[in-house]
Amino acid sequence: MRILVVGAGATGGYFGGRLAAAGRDVTFLVRPARAAELRERGLLIVSPHGDLALTPKALTAPEIGVPCDLVILAVKGFALERAIADLAPAVGPETMILPLLNGMRHLDLLRARFGTRATIGGVCRVATMLDAEGRIVQLAKFQELLYGEMNGAPSARTDRLHAAMQGAGFEAQLSRTIAQDMWDKWILLATIGGITCLMRGTIGEIEAAPGGARFALAFLDEVVAIARAAGHPPGEEFLTATRRQIRVKGSSVASSMYRDLTQGHPVEAEQILGDLIARGRAADVPAPLLAAAFTHLSVYQQRLGLG
Repeated sequence: MRILVVGAGATGGYFGGRLAAAGRDVTFLVRPARAAELRERGLLIVSPHGDLALTPKALTAPEIGVPCDLVILAVKGFALERAIADLAPAVGPETMILPLLNGMRHLDLLRARFGTRATIGGVCRVATMLDAEGRIVQLAKFQELLYGEMNGAPSARTDRLHAAMQGAGFEAQLSRTIAQDMWDKWILLATIGGITCLMRGTIGEIEAAPGGARFALAFLDEVVAIARAAGHPPGEEFLTATRRQIRVKGSSVASSMYRDLTQGHPVEAEQILGDLIARGRAADVPAPLLAAAFTHLSVYQQRLGLG
């Protein structure tokens, strides 16, 4: 299986690196500067599961030759439209596109460009970041990749994908409920991202502040109400675990969006919060806390010249 990983950052670099190290036919599609960096220093992963250093195959958009069997799309939401244009020559009639993006908005863009069949559902669960030296640093032990047809049906192509993902150094699961898996992750990201960015603190810092726990639970309630209105209500087990997670005393947990915010990087405000608010408005579901968090991040984006 010829695999093209679009992006060699914290997510694409991690899963693509693990796949390459396991002997899979992996090529990274990257910008010229990142391609030069990979040629010069290689791809470096620092992980509790074992460090990794390799010199992967990498190319830029003009160098794409033939279609690939699988495209793993691992870019930030605000870089998606440019990535779609870059990867288009790698998509043939039988190519599977596995997006590892946050929210659900990316599905509309991918379907509009490549048709409904090309794209399958995907969820990644990993905490990684690029450090000052360009290394991919894994911050926690969990590392899981979920994938499946959006309608939940079995298919020969996802069976082949599942076989290729086995034994690659991370947990890989073929899901028959990938649409709900994606919504559950969106609920968690929007909640933790929204509360940590709006309050400019970790879960533990918010919990310790007067009214912090009540605020976190109220924020979650707004997100869940929108998910229910959209026809994707989370299960009680998920809700119980999420309520517990956002109230842990002394927790150092924060979202990747919060880390980007504190480091002065662009954030996925529109993809994680804005699109959720729009779906809430369409269903007449009020979400004032979500709206406050989105406005807060929009002001921040404007200061970066991105608003």
